[in-house]
Amino acid sequence: MKQKYSLIILVCVIILYGSCKKFIVEDPQTALTEEQIFRSLDNTEPFVLGLYTSWRNTKKDRGGFMFILGTDEAQQGAFQVQTDDRQASLDKYSGFLTASNTALAEQWNSRWPVISGAAKVIYGMSQNTENNQARREMLLGEASFIRAALTFEMAQYWGPVPILDQEKAKEYGLKRQPLSLVYSTIIADLQNAVKFLPVTQSDKRRATRGAAQALLGKVYLYAPQESGLRDYTKSRDTFKQLVESGTYSLLANYANLWNPSFPNSTESIYEFQFNNVYPDNNQTQWQMGSRSLADIDQYAYFGGYDLLVPTQYCYSNVTNGGLWEEGDLRKAESIRYDFTYKGTVPKLNPAFGGDELDPHVRKYEDTRTDGKLSFWYSGKNIFYLRYADVLLCYAETLNETGNTAQAAELVNNTVRTRAWNGTLPAAQRWNPGMSQEEFRTRIMDERMRELCFEGWRRMDLIRTGKLVELAKLRNKWTKASGTIQAYHNRYPIPLQEIKQNEDISESDQNPGYSNQ
Repeated sequence: MKQKYSLIILVCVIILYGSCKKFIVEDPQTALTEEQIFRSLDNTEPFVLGLYTSWRNTKKDRGGFMFILGTDEAQQGAFQVQTDDRQASLDKYSGFLTASNTALAEQWNSRWPVISGAAKVIYGMSQNTENNQARREMLLGEASFIRAALTFEMAQYWGPVPILDQEKAKEYGLKRQPLSLVYSTIIADLQNAVKFLPVTQSDKRRATRGAAQALLGKVYLYAPQESGLRDYTKSRDTFKQLVESGTYSLLANYANLWNPSFPNSTESIYEFQFNNVYPDNNQTQWQMGSRSLADIDQYAYFGGYDLLVPTQYCYSNVTNGGLWEEGDLRKAESIRYDFTYKGTVPKLNPAFGGDELDPHVRKYEDTRTDGKLSFWYSGKNIFYLRYADVLLCYAETLNETGNTAQAAELVNNTVRTRAWNGTLPAAQRWNPGMSQEEFRTRIMDERMRELCFEGWRRMDLIRTGKLVELAKLRNKWTKASGTIQAYHNRYPIPLQEIKQNEDISESDQNPGYSNQ
């Protein structure tokens, strides 16, 4: 018989154990009950901090980047494709992209426990009667933000998903809910987060009002048309309020975004906190770097194993049919072209597929490890929301609401001016008289230039209806296989979920996928 609660976790299960261990008493068989945790805010707060850690950990290692594969921005290195058919299917859109795909199931499984924990806090705070309303409301705001962020991610990639809400558990069960209900729940959570979160937090692990506003603006922009909740006007107004608050500003030097000496800067709205000490390292460079460097020296800070590399479009100049314009400083900060290390030029190994010295992602290189630690210990913070993204989204909403000239000037005077070190050449200024459709095309490239490898590209392609067209055109493996279709805008529901969740049957699978 199927288990009804395959998505629900008990308090302090293994995934949250590291954060909940303070609740474990000397007798390993005894722990605080769920009622005890939420009856006391002193117990609830460390539980919420544990949720932040568990959410952060979904971004560690390859898990943080699987959704970028199969786009026009990034693809797997050749050796990765040669050695793992299931993972390769994320670029190839092949017959291995089915319900039994373990690479995707791992991502599905890692996120639901965090959503479940956040739902428990939200319900628990509605029952808590301690005489500290401000603290209770802040914890409610934090849990609402976490549940919204992760449910939004799941709905973007899988479509209709369950809504974990303890107050409505009997009504909702664990079945997939209509997109209109999913997105209205996400929006309601974020509205609560905006209401209850503080403007600043001394503990940078914790979300702020600005983070909730930024994500709310993005949800209005990214909500599928079929949900009925995509709203360019509400998105525009939300971003406008955030911009006019003056809380955030662009760093003058784009390079400093990727310098670990400048964490949590004025441009950062929310970033996941990491360092070089296990278990708080993120292993990101292990997945991004070149295996040719790894062969030379495990302490070479830009070595790695080619899980994710830029597509040719993403690393090439406009003159060669690619993305980058002459003089754009973001190119060299985002992508590595030179692999010389301590005077040694690495050599290609034919067994690795031949692309290990093609351009690689540079944003996550952690120079603090060089000559001291394996690149496995890379631990730079990872951006979730930053101000440049808000400005570009705001510009999109201006264009969509009939203000194309204002949108073009906003992009010119902010992210593009910075990209040319404070002085944007006349030839590189966007014409404020361009058409709405031209702006739509240009902003997609501008988002890739500014935000490549930061996790938004697949969502951008899905919401604009460009995934199939541009992945087939620009992703080496997608193009070679020629099998991508419209149904690939969503991932398959994992087979384990179908087998264990009695509210999701084989007939609930996303169209086009096999339940094998």
